[in-house]
Amino acid sequence: MITVAVDCMGGDVGPAATMPACLAFLASHPDARLLLVGRSDALRAWPGLLNHPRCTIVPASEVVTMDDPIEIALRRKKDSSMRVAIQQVKDGHAQAAVSAGNTGALMAIARYLLKTLDGIERPAIATQMPNAAGGATTVLDLGANVDCSAEHLLQFAVMGSALVAAITGRDAPSVGLLNVGEEVIKGSEVIKQAGQLLRNAALSGDLNFHGNVEGNDIFKGTTDIVVCDGFVGNVALKASEGLASMIAGFIREEFTRNPWRKLTALVAMPVLNAFRDRVDHRRYNGAALLGLQGLVFKSHGSADAFAFENALARAYDAASRGLLDNVRQRIARARPLLSPETVSELGNIPTI
Repeated sequence: MITVAVDCMGGDVGPAATMPACLAFLASHPDARLLLVGRSDALRAWPGLLNHPRCTIVPASEVVTMDDPIEIALRRKKDSSMRVAIQQVKDGHAQAAVSAGNTGALMAIARYLLKTLDGIERPAIATQMPNAAGGATTVLDLGANVDCSAEHLLQFAVMGSALVAAITGRDAPSVGLLNVGEEVIKGSEVIKQAGQLLRNAALSGDLNFHGNVEGNDIFKGTTDIVVCDGFVGNVALKASEGLASMIAGFIREEFTRNPWRKLTALVAMPVLNAFRDRVDHRRYNGAALLGLQGLVFKSHGSADAFAFENALARAYDAASRGLLDNVRQRIARARPLLSPETVSELGNIPTI
């Protein structure tokens, strides 16, 4: 039985999205249990969950809003649904926690309560984006770290490799460094330094580094993993979500045009719907906070019930596949690579 703690109050919608998602998730996952964390008065409006044999209510008197400063969320709202949900993971009552709340607050609270794994300075947010190869590209960081050093990008590459290896079973997933061009001479000084660290780590056999990749390579599926700082990653994520929404709007619009266009749209609808579903960002909702001593997943703040259900499913899959242990083992193997002394040595090795 896999137990997931749910911050039912977080996000733009709150219980109106999270509670129906919990009902749907329990129906499709008979070996899952949920700890529903939130204000008792708000949760009582959902008797179907209150009386569910695989649900337990965990009361929390406060809510972290989407515009709460990190200081408020971390220091003052100590009984928030977000914090109490993560506390369930720390105390061993749940194998994972899911929240659609304030990203900065979630990262700060998770890092404070769970701490980081040895060898990791900054946790990163990682999620999947659909690609033309028929799978998905794992991208990190997506907003937890706006300013990153070359060493941080190296750590992201190690964590991303651990995540994809644990999920897919491939021991050496390929890593690309997001840049403005494939050439080694392009990019900022930080990117050039990170590229050198990653190339030399590949020479030592510690990473399967493909090289620099561009934004379109995310959607081509050129590499299994794409590493970037949180500012660039968040922009790429929001742009992909905007594109998916535009495609869905275009398909809906075709039904409202003149009869001939409508007839054409009807004929092409199976293909259009398949494409729309393939790029629907809600199907990929649920980003992992990597580098922590516990599993925490971030749902999009504006997620509807369908999207939040997918975030719950991702957390469940991660816990059932032993993702945390696999990531911990992978990082332990790579710990010498992440030490300051090794980073210094890698940076000084002439590149090929």
